Amino acid sequence: MKSKKSSESFTIMNELVLPNDTNIFGNLMGGRLMYWMDIAAGMAAVKHCNAPAMTVSVDNLSFKNPIKLGNIVHIEAKVSRAFNTSMEIHLSVWGEDHEQQYNYKSNEAYFTFVALDPNRKPRPVPELIPETPEEIAIYDGALRRRQLRLILAGKMSPDDATELRSYFIKP
Repeated sequence: MKSKKSSESFTIMNELVLPNDTNIFGNLMGGRLMYWMDIAAGMAAVKHCNAPAMTVSVDNLSFKNPIKLGNIVHIEAKVSRAFNTSMEIHLSVWGEDHEQQYNYKSNEAYFTFVALDPNRKPRPVPELIPETPEEIAIYDGALRRRQLRLILAGKMSPDDATELRSYFIKP
């Protein structure tokens, strides 16, 4: 299986925030944004593995700035690391206020997807090659994030989290 560059999965998605997308304060509802982020992450995952892919987990999603009614939501997604059958996707979200003519960071998150074979069973994915300094830094942190996800899901013992233990246990 041929390795792929992170840039090959790069996906941009834009949505206009309409009244039905907002809460009583005129801000984009978090659930709607998560829905759009899941779509963008899914497109990036499929680009990387050339197969159907399914959401496995969503990391912490913290909102830095609300996105207002009438603004445009700009979502960028790309695979940040590939494991055996799963892929971590990094997403960055901005609000674009065209009336006031400025862009602002709303949030970022990591989603994990698993590639599926025709029988809907996990299948291997191509290795990822990070290129830019930012891609390399995010790639390097992915193993720690993965181990934390597995511990929180009860699929890994904290004692087996070699990448995380180095942060908490001094030699």
